[in-house]
Amino acid sequence: MRKPVALIVAHPDDETLWAGGTILSHPSWQCFMVCACRGNDTDRAPKFYDALKVLKSEGAMGCLDDGPDQRPLDEAVVEGVILDLLPPRHFGLVITHNPSGEYTRHLRHEEVSRAVIQLWHAGKISTDELWTFAYEDGGREYLPKPVENAAIYQKIPKQDWLKKYSLITEIYGFEKTSFEAETT
Repeated sequence: MRKPVALIVAHPDDETLWAGGTILSHPSWQCFMVCACRGNDTDRAPKFYDALKVLKSEGAMGCLDDGPDQRPLDEAVVEGVILDLLPPRHFGLVITHNPSGEYTRHLRHEEVSRAVIQLWHAGKISTDELWTFAYEDGGREYLPKPVENAAIYQKIPKQDWLKKYSLITEIYGFEKTSFEAETT
């Protein structure tokens, strides 16, 4: 039986950037991906669904505000969107953003992480394990990189890294010199 895994992220491309290698290196996982923002973005939403096909995953997108102002969102709203999008079932593993985000600073990453952790503590998300991404950028001193002393640190096989890079540059269309491509 395939292990049911939920990946809960803020933005389209987060699933690839922060967990794409992990997903690709675990083909026995049955993944459902929740993306809380940009479901109504005519550019990014179709790219998210194209990426899901390559990742052999299913998923759903919400439309949380992701404007340039990045005003804090009400916790209940973020939690509600996640619960509306996530199938009501038990997962073997849930993966989401780190409470401090993956780089300095992205409020939506932090809010999604807090919401997932609170929903898990409240018993509204059922899982055997909860993982958070482990990346840091030294307070903007360098591009985000994996935390090598994290509780779980996995080097991904080269062929999976190449596929992840292809998702970022070809499916999402980021330039090879972009933050996203260089962070991959």
